[in-house]
Amino acid sequence: MLAAYASNPEHSKGRRIAEDESDYRSAFQRDRDRIIHSSAFRRLKHKTQVFVEHEGDLYRTRLTHSIEAAQVGRTIAGALGLNTDLTEAVALAHDLGHTPFGHGGEDTLNILMEPFGGFDHNAQAVKIVTRLEKCYARFDGLNLTWETLEALAKHNGPVKDPVPYALQEYEGLEDLDIRTYPSAEAQVASVADDIAYNCHDLQDGLRARLFSDEDIKNLPIIDQAIFDVDARYPDIERSRRRHEVLRRVFGVFVSDVIASSRETFEEIRVRAVEDVRDLGHPVVAFSKEMQNQMKNIQEFLFLHMYRAPSVMKKREETSGVMEDLFALYLSDAHLLPERWQKDISAVKSQIELARIVSDYIAGMTDRFALQEHRRLIVGYSR
Repeated sequence: MLAAYASNPEHSKGRRIAEDESDYRSAFQRDRDRIIHSSAFRRLKHKTQVFVEHEGDLYRTRLTHSIEAAQVGRTIAGALGLNTDLTEAVALAHDLGHTPFGHGGEDTLNILMEPFGGFDHNAQAVKIVTRLEKCYARFDGLNLTWETLEALAKHNGPVKDPVPYALQEYEGLEDLDIRTYPSAEAQVASVADDIAYNCHDLQDGLRARLFSDEDIKNLPIIDQAIFDVDARYPDIERSRRRHEVLRRVFGVFVSDVIASSRETFEEIRVRAVEDVRDLGHPVVAFSKEMQNQMKNIQEFLFLHMYRAPSVMKKREETSGVMEDLFALYLSDAHLLPERWQKDISAVKSQIELARIVSDYIAGMTDRFALQEHRRLIVGYSR
């Protein structure tokens, strides 16, 4: 049963292009399904989470991360009486706008696009699901509900100035109320994202030997999880020990955010989803103690994983790939595939051209970007 402050698909603000309702699926279930069937979602399979996609089959990619975040989100949303389908749709789509090569790729593209309005992956996700996906006969994009679009635009909180140009463009067509907080479902998706990447980055960092079991044993939450596992399974093999430890850490994160958010809902006594948007602060969040512990884990990962010499070396290499491709396409946009040429022929300024090139590069997978770099730049220079 949905809580009074949950997003109810029967009360949705609808889609920008009106459509008949499904006999079998709610509006949010249809959104989720359209996201799963989109080409942008499939491409997440070959996009970096931390390790470049081809570095190993066992590391997370953007796709597996999104699936894990969606699973965590459904659990939290269900426990809080929220709409699990909307939460799942947002979690599955929240990384659609990411470039190849992870946050390093996004940082590089943002620098390259600075003279043309910059680049923001959340705004790009909105652009993808409203314009760049081209598979339906009646409209560009996926024609998602207002609630899903709102959540994609601001699941991390109200959008601050300067508003990314890709989001400004859509705001001219439909007001997503970007200055307020999002629905509780969107907030759950954001927290689920944090839980998923902190836990799986620890696991992937251990697998990559960027740090050891000894290095993490004194981190908050992990120390207690290790103690519990070793007490119960003293002779367990290392791989199973790690899994048992991290699944307990997962559980602690999830339990904390559920308990903390329940307290918040009881204290503020919100009566409707609009009350959540108008509060001026999030309603789904970790406890203060857990926020501090999470911060310690994130600082550890930043130092030992995201800034590890091997990761930074790969980041520098892939940044060079992005820079080379951007410069080449900007100088000769006819190198883009045929489906992009109609848009290119209509451009009236360098800014418009750069934004098309940015859309094209942002949509690339790791392997395709490397392949095109070898074909167009490395091979040509020989």
